[in-house]
Amino acid sequence: MKLFSFGKRPQAPTVQTCTAADRGIIPQLRSAQNCAELKLYKQLRENVPVIDAAVMKLVRLLGSFSVVCSDSSAQNALDSFVSGVKVGGTGTGLYSFVCSYFDQLLTYGIAVGEIVTYDDGTVAALYNAPADAVELRHGDNPVDVRIFVRDIGQPREAEHPELIAVSLLNPEPGTLRGTSLMKGLPFVSDILMKIFDCVGQNFERAGNVRFAVTYNPPAGASAVNSGQRVKEIADQWGKAMRDKGRVCDFVSVGDVSIRAIGADSQIIDCDVPVRHILEQIVAKLSVPPFLLGLSWSSTERMSAQQADILTSELDYYRSLITPVIVKIAGVYLRSSGLDPSVSVEWSNISLQDETELAQARLDNARAAQLEQGLEVNV
Repeated sequence: MKLFSFGKRPQAPTVQTCTAADRGIIPQLRSAQNCAELKLYKQLRENVPVIDAAVMKLVRLLGSFSVVCSDSSAQNALDSFVSGVKVGGTGTGLYSFVCSYFDQLLTYGIAVGEIVTYDDGTVAALYNAPADAVELRHGDNPVDVRIFVRDIGQPREAEHPELIAVSLLNPEPGTLRGTSLMKGLPFVSDILMKIFDCVGQNFERAGNVRFAVTYNPPAGASAVNSGQRVKEIADQWGKAMRDKGRVCDFVSVGDVSIRAIGADSQIIDCDVPVRHILEQIVAKLSVPPFLLGLSWSSTERMSAQQADILTSELDYYRSLITPVIVKIAGVYLRSSGLDPSVSVEWSNISLQDETELAQARLDNARAAQLEQGLEVNV
């Protein structure tokens, strides 16, 4: 039985609001993701730890999920697939694939995954492809999207696009370009790195203490003996300073004075501008500061307003990931000769403190007890 249909592509409908250039049959290269831009976002995560921490926190806050099959007899097989499918070279489980896929989507604004199959069409593994592995191009129409794989020379069109999952985060209207969560951060992050570099330079100048060792030879000492004594003092002092494995004392005979150079200097205080820039970065990433270990938050607990905002963000991200999960599960069930209809059930998003949850449970229990008492009296 043929599992997938690779027949002639149906003709796309005409889109009235597109420009004349978009109506042609030549794929539009301007819709491809910029590789230089993707590298910039990767460097941002590597150079600014708070950005990397925020993205990882959002991935963890996405929560777990379960895939429910419409055919109850196939549920056990689907559960086994969801928990045991091979992901890449070392990963296992659909959740592992989703975490990497979501991380990529936040970082680059585009995420690419592939369902790897055997010759008979059964699913062998899931693969998280690099964000720059594919190009999305308009086909015969702006609503006709074709996937091209970057290869040596000219990109080639994917033979089985139905096995490739591609998601875009907040795509610009009329294009196939996703918007990274870090868009707008390169400027402020560049300022932050300049401040850190400035602090480092000032620390090397004033913070890393340098010493002046002065030897005053006694009256009547010859220049030759004085020069030899200075050389010996310099050698011994240098040896004491270079030996980092243990503390070395410097012992000398005669009038020798030692003082620190720049002991009264102070490192430039950059706390205020650094904090201001970090506040802008965290606000852009929509992650409460205390979740990242930052201490400028006015309260130690997340406010109800912060919780609502973050919950709505996570709900939106889940809506982008759900079709990918449905597609993967559908391909597996279809290749096994089962009904591919599935639904995804996400875990509840809980952002409240444990004490508040315990208090809520206690209030509910007391309310239930009062209601039971009222029913008995009636």
